[in-house]
Amino acid sequence: MIKAITFGTYGPAEVLQLVDTDVPSPGPGQVRIAVRCAGVNPLDHKLRSGALAEVFPVELPHIPGVEASGVVEAVGEGVTDVWAGDAVLGRTVTGAYAEQALASATELVVKPLSLSWEEAAALPVAAETAWRVLDALRLSEEETLLIHGAAGGVGTLAVQFARSRGIRVIGTASESNHEHLRALGAIPVAYGDGLAERVRAVVPEGVDAALDAVGKGDAVGVSVELTGGPDRVVTIADAEGARRHGVRFSSSPSAQTVTALDAAIALHEAGLLQLPIHRVHPLSQAAEAHRASERGHLTGKIILAVV
Repeated sequence: MIKAITFGTYGPAEVLQLVDTDVPSPGPGQVRIAVRCAGVNPLDHKLRSGALAEVFPVELPHIPGVEASGVVEAVGEGVTDVWAGDAVLGRTVTGAYAEQALASATELVVKPLSLSWEEAAALPVAAETAWRVLDALRLSEEETLLIHGAAGGVGTLAVQFARSRGIRVIGTASESNHEHLRALGAIPVAYGDGLAERVRAVVPEGVDAALDAVGKGDAVGVSVELTGGPDRVVTIADAEGARRHGVRFSSSPSAQTVTALDAAIALHEAGLLQLPIHRVHPLSQAAEAHRASERGHLTGKIILAVV
């Protein structure tokens, strides 16, 4: 048996419980990971609350978590590139809020010594999402990108991927995170009423594209106004806003996880990537981690330390 966090009914953070459950067995193409750390994402609390139950129902009881760092313990049939004892990071196919989880071998990369377990667990979802959205926006060098929620997990990676491609970045965040954004190479602006005017004051020549990574207020509508239309606006957090304004809602992971992770690791090893951790909670404090995720105003990712 292993320890895991589960919820047996939709509801507030208090429905999360630490329980004993069976050790998962890897199927063909899968590996079992002894999880060291798991990333906490907005998707996790949206699934737990039932907010996505109509479009993305889960079988209850459910173990949350879709990304982890850890050590391979066992490999399934057909796995030839990953071995027991390898330190890895990547997406998981079973819940990562557990002492052991399953992952597809093709969604994993070897963890370099330069990354801590916490940093490694913070990378997979944020890196893949940021990489996918930047490709969708077709940004070129010297163009200007507006990122809403630029100090969060995805925003932090999107800022740095964009800057590495020579793209100018305007990032919205609370005042307390403005220095953090400057350190990443972005120009910070405060969100809230009057955002469009504040952005125009910084870049009077206009914004070429926009990413909404926060889903609050009318970030999508402001983005359409500033870019001049819906074609180069993507949201990962506001499906209703996307429908209302005719912009793309990007939510499904692509096949670029490994590509994105390799790019992020290369930047990190070159000293060009910061991976801020907002807070590390022990596995037993998953409910508090969810409450913090729901409150927002994060700098980087929230992590659950399993071991």
